[in-house]
Amino acid sequence: MPKRGMVASVLTAAGVVLLLSFKTPSQPLARSVRGNGAVVGQPASPTPDAARTPAAPSESTAPQASTSAPTPAQATNGTVTGPAVANPYGDVQVQVTFSNGTMTDIVALQMPNDRFRSAEISQQAEPLLRQEALQAQSAQIDLLSGATYTSEAYVESLQAVLDQAHG
Repeated sequence: MPKRGMVASVLTAAGVVLLLSFKTPSQPLARSVRGNGAVVGQPASPTPDAARTPAAPSESTAPQASTSAPTPAQATNGTVTGPAVANPYGDVQVQVTFSNGTMTDIVALQMPNDRFRSAEISQQAEPLLRQEALQAQSAQIDLLSGATYTSEAYVESLQAVLDQAHG
C-alpha cells in the first residue's frame, strides 16, 4: 500500500507542476470547419511556414508562375492570377480583382477536389478564406483548422498575387 500511495503522490505532484506551467496561446484563433458546417475556434499556428510539416514529394515542386505579369495598371485596377500552390490534397490557385488598389473579389481557380472529403472541405473553407482575406485586405488571415494545408496554400497564392500587384 505505501508504494501505491507514493506513486500516486508523485504523479499528482507532476500533474500539478505541468498544470501550473501551462501557458495559454497568445495567437489569434483559427476557425475549425466541421462536417455539419459549424465553425469552432482553435489556436492558429504562428506562421504558415512554422506549422508546415516536412514537404511531401508532391510539395517539393516550385509553384508555377502566373501566365501574365501584371502591368502597373493592374496593381490598382484589374485581375491578377496567383501561382498554383501544391499541397498534399491538391493545388490551390487564386485570382484577385483589384479596383483602385483594393481587393474587390477573390476567385479560387483551383481547390483540392480529387477526393470526396477534399472537395467537401474546400467547399466549406473557400468562402471563409475569401471573406477573411477581403475583410483584411491582405494575406494575413487566420488558418482554418481542419483545412490547414488548403489554408496555407490559399494564403501563399494570395500573397504572391499581392506581391505582384504591389511590387
